Amino acid sequence: MKPWKKLLLAIAITPIALILLLSALVYALWNDEISTISSITLVRERDDAHHDGAVYTMSVNGDFYLDDFVAQGGAKNDSELISFVSEKITKGLMEIGISNPEIGCASFTATTQSGDVLFGRNYDFLKTNTCIVFTEKNEGRHATISTVDLQFLGIDVDKNIEGFMDKVTCLAATYAPLDGINDAGVSCGIYMTYQGAGITVPTDQNTGKPDFTSTTLLRLILDYADNVDEAVRIASSYDLHDSANTSYHYMVADDSGKSAILEWVAGTDATDNDGSKRELKVTYNNDDAHIGETEAASGYQVITNFIIQPGYYDSPISYHRKGYDRYDRIYEELNKTNGIVKNERAAMDILAIVGRRSWDNDDANACTVHSVVYNLTDKTLLWVSNENYDDPSAVFVFRLED
Repeated sequence: MKPWKKLLLAIAITPIALILLLSALVYALWNDEISTISSITLVRERDDAHHDGAVYTMSVNGDFYLDDFVAQGGAKNDSELISFVSEKITKGLMEIGISNPEIGCASFTATTQSGDVLFGRNYDFLKTNTCIVFTEKNEGRHATISTVDLQFLGIDVDKNIEGFMDKVTCLAATYAPLDGINDAGVSCGIYMTYQGAGITVPTDQNTGKPDFTSTTLLRLILDYADNVDEAVRIASSYDLHDSANTSYHYMVADDSGKSAILEWVAGTDATDNDGSKRELKVTYNNDDAHIGETEAASGYQVITNFIIQPGYYDSPISYHRKGYDRYDRIYEELNKTNGIVKNERAAMDILAIVGRRSWDNDDANACTVHSVVYNLTDKTLLWVSNENYDDPSAVFVFRLED
């Protein structure tokens, strides 16, 4: 071949080689992330007239660096979490935001007539886009299904996911679950508590233990807990730092029928204005006679948005406490059958009773964004978008083994 032809050939091949090399490098660095982004699927369109955001599913490929997060000692605040997620997922090329606003929610445990253990949950907030996130089983960690509010990641609530950068942002969804289930039959949810006199004070423990923020603690429980006792051990092993100047408590349950409410308190609500002084208090469903007669007489549990620890509030239990009206109403329904419901659909009917579009709201959270009933025995979930309980296109059933 003549020299000038060789030169032309080299000039032509070089860009192709560079493109192939760059493609190989991108795939080597982000193959799991590329696979995850490709899985994002719109399963329910938005309905702005009903204040419904869009609903997506996402299957996470790989371990999303949770082991690395645990190894580094977690994160003490949202900024540290954002730094970790941005560095690991985008290799520092872009920053991904994570935050948690004020939310109002409700959950309960129940048993079906056939003996299956259920965990029901309403997530109450304003219109938002939602993602149902599936993660794989890894060595030492469980497969999970969880629900994420995409506005916590900075996704516009009035638009669908648009473009590549929105999809990259969704990769952080694994670190912001609101509720979920794992393949060991453990389910957990997070709920706001409005603790503090006059202004909500976030829990901010500083005892020298590793640090975890609100939703990342829930992620730890989903990925690592085999049962309720293990979930409590995990929660006890870390200093909790509530996100976005809010305060939270949790409810966790397992397929044995055991459940627990996890709360961080110090003194009474009138004096609980130093989040660093709070300590974890655990109330089990089979050891809650000190809470009240209703709780003592039942083997199930209910949680909304107030602290259940006796003596925490100066005044007797009343409808002035955030979510007490919904708490009382759910207990009323469960007491009719001693906590035994026909099936998942019957449990969903109880969630529908306190759906926020029809309920006499006691705060600004005017929508129930999603309702879900986890079957801890079968490892399945019945999931409904935006109180569309009778619309088949808004009702989803997922099974962990699938």
